Amino acid sequence: MEKVISIIMGSDSDLPVMKQAAEVLEDLGIGFELTIISAHRTPQRMMDFAENAHKRGIKAIVAGAGGAAHLPGMVAAISPLPIIGVPIKSSNSIDGWDSVLSILQMPGGVPVATVALNGAKNAGILAAQIVGSSDHAVLDRIASYKEQLRKAVEDKYTRLEKEGYKNYKK
Repeated sequence: MEKVISIIMGSDSDLPVMKQAAEVLEDLGIGFELTIISAHRTPQRMMDFAENAHKRGIKAIVAGAGGAAHLPGMVAAISPLPIIGVPIKSSNSIDGWDSVLSILQMPGGVPVATVALNGAKNAGILAAQIVGSSDHAVLDRIASYKEQLRKAVEDKYTRLEKEGYKNYKK
């Protein structure tokens, strides 16, 4: 399977959050790569990655980072690809707000689509939708995924309405 999404993170401590993006891409049958790139500790690796990802066939980058969270913005400054930032509440984080604001508050001309704190699943879905905008097979799988979400909620409200809240069990 051709790898069209890149999932990067600043540290392996980010993996419990970032694997959610990998899992949703696996479920949707979309090829991806996953690695660690630190904007602060491996800046040359980050530069090489950002300059070359599109040349390797990558269509979108999901970048997660905690604390100062410079990775998504620095990659966006270099790469022509769409970047989806995942702010991560890390051990050195100020309740995650430092990460959210570091990724969200980008200067004009350097956009980073930003999902919720620890929202890697939504970042994976958004990356899939970016790919799906030009790949009808991926778009069909995303539509099916969203239909499954709708049906799951329909099943829940139908059961709740039938059984009442006292008898309803998840």
